[in-house]
Amino acid sequence: MPEKMNRRDFVRTASAAAVIPPTLASLGAATPRPTGHTPDGSRWPGYAGAVVIDCLASPGLFNVPVNPPLTPEMIRYAVESGITAVNVTVSGGDFESTMRRMSPRVADVHRYPEAFRQVRDVAGLLAAKEEGRLGLIFGFQDTMPIERDLSKLDVFHDLGVKIIQLTYNVRNFVGDGCLEPGNAGLSTFGRQVVERMDELGILVDLGHCGQRTTAEGIAASKNPVAITHSGCSAVEPHPRSKRDEELRAMADGGGVVGIYLMPFLTPGRVPTAADVLDHIEHAIQVCGEDHVGIGSDLSTTPIDGSDEYWKMHRTFVAGRIEAGIAAPNEHPDILFTVPELNSHRRMDLLADAMAARGHTSARIEKVLGGNFLRLFRDVWGAA
Repeated sequence: MPEKMNRRDFVRTASAAAVIPPTLASLGAATPRPTGHTPDGSRWPGYAGAVVIDCLASPGLFNVPVNPPLTPEMIRYAVESGITAVNVTVSGGDFESTMRRMSPRVADVHRYPEAFRQVRDVAGLLAAKEEGRLGLIFGFQDTMPIERDLSKLDVFHDLGVKIIQLTYNVRNFVGDGCLEPGNAGLSTFGRQVVERMDELGILVDLGHCGQRTTAEGIAASKNPVAITHSGCSAVEPHPRSKRDEELRAMADGGGVVGIYLMPFLTPGRVPTAADVLDHIEHAIQVCGEDHVGIGSDLSTTPIDGSDEYWKMHRTFVAGRIEAGIAAPNEHPDILFTVPELNSHRRMDLLADAMAARGHTSARIEKVLGGNFLRLFRDVWGAA
């Protein structure tokens, strides 16, 4: 049975990491550090100046049954996170539901212009950094929104969708997800989708794809690809993580893998910050330091450990299990987070942890966002 973390255990472990200082200027002194990572209490000095990209995240609640409207607290977390941009999922199960799901994100950008900027290109991403806003990169976690009509890719591209994952966990018209036992690769339609995405400059994402779909997606794309949120199966085997062969092929083509902060890192127990670093370091060993980033699969709003949160979490997981899309180690009593990193400043905490393990500032900057920035330039075009 997986190790579970109940409400009391979670609050005891993670409440300090979720503390919000009253102003951005006070973050340096007030944000707690992960125990054992920086015994001298120092902070990595490069965070404020770095381009920080979380290649799967949300400014609102994430991994819950229904995403509620943004609150002032959620907006403050997003702005004070220090993250330059996130790949935010705006896809639904088909074209119509996706249009409905995109609408609130577009509205957020217009309603809160001091906090958010929609990122349509590298220039916009760099502008978000300069302005101190959180850049929202619209992305899909499935190709079901285009149904079987390639022209819908053009529609979504015009609306600012910049990243599309070819499959979710199960089979679709494009290929097989990582939970499909048949492990079929790209369909004929799937190859047409990749070709059109390349032409439009939409980044091909292989995060949830099965082994053959991943390998064939890398080979089919003329552009570098992303595995926006995954882990390393060589560290801990799991269907949602990638084998060394896939990681190496992705890197050889110029792509980037984002390491997630999910329970799939350590099937059977709750992951720690040290486990995240183990996956990052293995990916660096296999891919090289130019091809590794972060895709947390979380919100910039920390989990508060409340009864309301646990109710939403258990409903969300139960629904995924019933729908047959839950991966192994998705359990109603297992958090979708790393407790030590349960903070809006998690990327800052990861930078500190990497520095404490002896990684250079240049490498830390690449992993925090520099590598994804380079990939975006390669696929979207220069700023």
